[in-house]
Amino acid sequence: MSAIAGILVTAMVTPALAVTGIAANNSIGMFENLPSYIKPDALAQKTNIYATKSDGSNVLLASVFEQNREEVGWDQISPFVKDAVVAVEDPRFYSHGGVDVAATLRAAAGNALETSASGASTISMQYVRNIQVQKAEAIQDEAERDAAYEEATKTSIDRKLKEIKLAIGLEKEFSKDDILLGYLNIAPFGGRVYGIQSAAQYYFGVNATDLSVAQAASLIATVNAPNDLRIDEPDNVADNQARRDKDVLPAMLKEHKITQAQYDEAIATPVTPNIQIQSTGCQTANEISAGFFCDYITRIVKNDAAFGPDEDSRWNNFKTGGYDIYTTLDLDLQAAGAAAMNAYVPKAGSGFDLGSSLVTVQPGTGKVLAMVQNKDFSDDPEVTATNEGASAINYATDYAYGGSTGFQVGSTYKIFTLAEWLKTGHSLGDIINGNPGTLNLAQFRDSCTGGNGGTYSVKNDGGAAPGNVTVSKATADSVNLAFLRMAQKLDQCEIRKTAEAFGVHRADGGPLGENPADVLGTNEIAPMTMAAAFAAVANEGTYCSPVAIERIVDASGNDVPAPQTTCSQAVDPSIAAAMTTALQGVINGGTATASNPNDGIPHFGKTGTTDSEKDTWFVGASTELATAVWVGNVVGTVSIRNTDIMGQGGGNVRHSVWKQYMTDADGKYGGTAFPTAQSTLVNGVQVSIPNVAGMTIDAARDAITSAGFDFQDGGQIDSTRAAGVVDSSSPSGTATKGSTVQVFTSNGQLRTVPNLVGLSPEAAKNAITGAGIGAGQIVFDGPSSGNAKVTASNPAAGQPIRAGSDKLRVTTKG
Repeated sequence: MSAIAGILVTAMVTPALAVTGIAANNSIGMFENLPSYIKPDALAQKTNIYATKSDGSNVLLASVFEQNREEVGWDQISPFVKDAVVAVEDPRFYSHGGVDVAATLRAAAGNALETSASGASTISMQYVRNIQVQKAEAIQDEAERDAAYEEATKTSIDRKLKEIKLAIGLEKEFSKDDILLGYLNIAPFGGRVYGIQSAAQYYFGVNATDLSVAQAASLIATVNAPNDLRIDEPDNVADNQARRDKDVLPAMLKEHKITQAQYDEAIATPVTPNIQIQSTGCQTANEISAGFFCDYITRIVKNDAAFGPDEDSRWNNFKTGGYDIYTTLDLDLQAAGAAAMNAYVPKAGSGFDLGSSLVTVQPGTGKVLAMVQNKDFSDDPEVTATNEGASAINYATDYAYGGSTGFQVGSTYKIFTLAEWLKTGHSLGDIINGNPGTLNLAQFRDSCTGGNGGTYSVKNDGGAAPGNVTVSKATADSVNLAFLRMAQKLDQCEIRKTAEAFGVHRADGGPLGENPADVLGTNEIAPMTMAAAFAAVANEGTYCSPVAIERIVDASGNDVPAPQTTCSQAVDPSIAAAMTTALQGVINGGTATASNPNDGIPHFGKTGTTDSEKDTWFVGASTELATAVWVGNVVGTVSIRNTDIMGQGGGNVRHSVWKQYMTDADGKYGGTAFPTAQSTLVNGVQVSIPNVAGMTIDAARDAITSAGFDFQDGGQIDSTRAAGVVDSSSPSGTATKGSTVQVFTSNGQLRTVPNLVGLSPEAAKNAITGAGIGAGQIVFDGPSSGNAKVTASNPAAGQPIRAGSDKLRVTTKG
């Protein structure tokens, strides 16, 4: 081989020697200084993303690739392909040592006249060139990549010499069959199609093992000029057939790779493409409404250091690594979610930027089982600029994962105040004042920030004034003031920490807010985050971070570590049980009654509506599934509640979507009863409330607080007691320790009607005025003098009457 190399080098460099004056005996040195070995890198292959059907079979969501290639083994390629490429490209392939000496010498003689390095490339030399091109294309830096590509493809004597030596080295390391297989897997077939398997699938819709003589010859004809002879371009079909019929098939017949009959049949067969479009990217997954979930998978890869040191490297590795990624997506739930979303939320035409998202997370595993929104996924700016029903923004996820910056979650956030309330020894039976009012922000303790100052005037939804309510009732009816007054008794820092223990964080990556108003849900959070938090409640207080990838397999069939869920105890199971008890009231007669599937499966949940009703939520769960539904403004502040959306009030849309979807989901996953809450957490410890009637307000305050209750001055009420004296309290009798007891003082405006029956009119007047009721308030029905007697009064004896204003009707008979 060394002797042959000397001859070849001398022949190849002769034109250069004439120009440069280099001695011929230096040519061997030039050759020996070239590298002698090239190692084929792992080929760039497409990555496939899969979901799973109920029967366990996998469904392709999308393929992502730079080069559409699927590497196959020797037995997966038709013999006609192997015979065709050897016959037309390198008939002496199985007898030479990497260089066809006779052909190279002929080419060298021609090159001396034409000053070209073309011709005589064996399959081994072509394989070397393709390896060098592949290495160049894998370089991340654009300038370095372009330079390497130019070096690998330039027409020059030194490049040909390098190919010769590397081909010789290649033949020392690999068998002929391995080289031919490598060549067929690496070869370009036009556009983004690489390798014989992807070429067979794309151009003819068959696997490489099933290619006919005519099809194999047509594909091998393409290798000579991939982009000029690719048959997905109609103008190229005639040229491809001409090369097939004039070069490839005759070469196969000449080399006895096919019979005359096979040749005649193939020649008579026109080149007939059967193009199978191989779309790259997540738009493909829109066919099963999973485009946004698919995009979420790609974002996980971009953010996971396991795939590379930086985002660009990770994405390039992902597109070229030939991974099979098996996701957690449940196609049954995805279809049910899409059906519910399409039934109640339009993709476009609402007159404002309407968005909606549905996400399901499985309690105990963190698996994201469904992710749907009211748009089609597209990351093409031209599409999103002209199609209102398309978007690149995933409403379900955090900003770092292709999502928005989140949405205010409203009263769904109240569950974290509820959790902290129960953790600190309070109960669902505790009584809280739910009436609207102005709160002193200085009374909200915050051990992290030191607290706030000023005042905060708040109303309940619809202006409700429910008075004193239990925490259970406040939860079911979503009473804003009750939860704010609960928060006044807690540490705001600890409420935030409890929310964080449930995995809650802002979608934009910033810290949770530090204002008491956050109790009512002013933080902007992604739907998936809220679904995972509610899943933790359903999972007896154990939070499991969302996970969307089940398994990753590389191009060699080896498992690659996939991102895993991490689980931690957010609250004690007893606290979670009490939370589910209260939250079941929301869907069983509370603000989310319209969401209840009424299918025999227990559910709990919480509604949320933000200021101006620009965002509406319902997040709920069974023991098996937790689902968040958001309907709101992507941008803007249009009132959802006051807008008709597909024939119903916008405020009800979240309920309609959740109910239809969860009814279907329950049919597959079912659900069991939630754990029974401890009596002390439900009812609290009942304590007698002191009877403070007749006391001064200060004495009543001391008595109430000494008994372990929170005192609240309820103001003056109409009473028969003396002005300024305590009239009554609410509640009275017994209540849970720590409940709020309102104390009402008398305004002194009421008087008690005396018993007038049987008295004369004159005696009745004296009795009335003696009771503090003005004489001018008396109206006699009947004689007011003489022998008349009183038979009745209205109000009756013992009843109150407002002094100085109400009329007292006295009935007499003569």
